[in-house]
Amino acid sequence: MSSLPLGAFSVSLSVKDLATSKAFYEKLGFSDLGGEMEHGYLIMKNGDTVIGLFQGMFDGNILTFNPGWDQSAQDLQEFTDVRQIQARLKEAGLRLGREADPDTEGPEHITLVDPDGNAILIDQHR
Repeated sequence: MSSLPLGAFSVSLSVKDLATSKAFYEKLGFSDLGGEMEHGYLIMKNGDTVIGLFQGMFDGNILTFNPGWDQSAQDLQEFTDVRQIQARLKEAGLRLGREADPDTEGPEHITLVDPDGNAILIDQHR
């Protein structure tokens, strides 16, 4: 399979205490990129590294890709739509946990799990 651009990469971490995790990652040099404490999540950045901190939203950690965004969550002029990504993954024989409706446009997401049980989210916001 040739290269398949998946978009901006981040790790979404399931945290027990959002404020404690925020303080910890600030000490590692991360700063706020987005999210809202009152809604239970923050997006933090250090250089090109992006992490999401999510309290009470899901179990385990998730590898996250965002088609249409760069590493600063800025819109890209050109990108591979999540539905095209879905078609390529299915052609390659991968089984998806959640599929996007191929007859729609705009925001949508798909999920899958790697052979070791790591969750992967491909989440297009535009």
